[in-house]
Amino acid sequence: MQQIPALGLGTFRLKDQQVIDSVRNGLELGYRHIDTAQIYGNEAEVGQAIAESGVPRSELFVTTKVWTDNLGSDKLIPSLKESLRKLHLGQVDLTLIHWPSPNDEIQVAEYMAALMEAKAAGLTDKIGVSNFTNAHLQQAMEVVGADQIATHQVEIHPFLQNRKVVEFAQEHGIHLTAYMPLAYGKVISDTVIQGIAAGHAANPAQVALAWALQQGFAVIPSSTKRANLESNLGALNLTLSEQDMASIAKLERGERLANPGFAPKWD
Repeated sequence: MQQIPALGLGTFRLKDQQVIDSVRNGLELGYRHIDTAQIYGNEAEVGQAIAESGVPRSELFVTTKVWTDNLGSDKLIPSLKESLRKLHLGQVDLTLIHWPSPNDEIQVAEYMAALMEAKAAGLTDKIGVSNFTNAHLQQAMEVVGADQIATHQVEIHPFLQNRKVVEFAQEHGIHLTAYMPLAYGKVISDTVIQGIAAGHAANPAQVALAWALQQGFAVIPSSTKRANLESNLGALNLTLSEQDMASIAKLERGERLANPGFAPKWD
């Protein structure tokens, strides 16, 4: 069973030819973890880029996420089959619940059970969650067991370190994936991060990614520029000092960027 690659390629907000080019460039540069979602409206294009890349399926790790409209036990599996059709895949490597049901209209137990059913049916190799509060994660663990939750994907970057969520997941042995790890590019202009980058002959994006990787998180930055996709891979070879890590820890300011309009009450 393939582990979640530490550095993946996010596709949020990328559409049409833009996402095809980004995934194609990423695969050519060596990325093997591609992250998409039903709500992104780009699964078909991601699937096209994968199919045209010639990269063997066995080398790829593909994640998609089930949208809130499809969380009912009668909808989850049909929606995942539709995702597979768009992606031209017989199975995805990882399926996440994208967000808890708005106002908990559908119970965690219902959609986690359906997700386990999808796994048992071979539609997905691994399952996980995204944007869960600690209470939601606790409920998910009660249904499927912590060992079945391959990752918890949440917004983590130097300006939103999400420590309560991170600590709770880690206490239960649940891996974390950091989305928006570059805070939509805001890390690039931070003077503390710039200073650390200068000391390592690196760039600020590499520093922010290395900071997350060094904590054991997977990261899924996105970019439309091939040069940035290539540069981000450099984070895998960058080791920050304890002092660097401590300096970045002080940048926490609760700056949450993800807001679908129905987010649960955060920890």
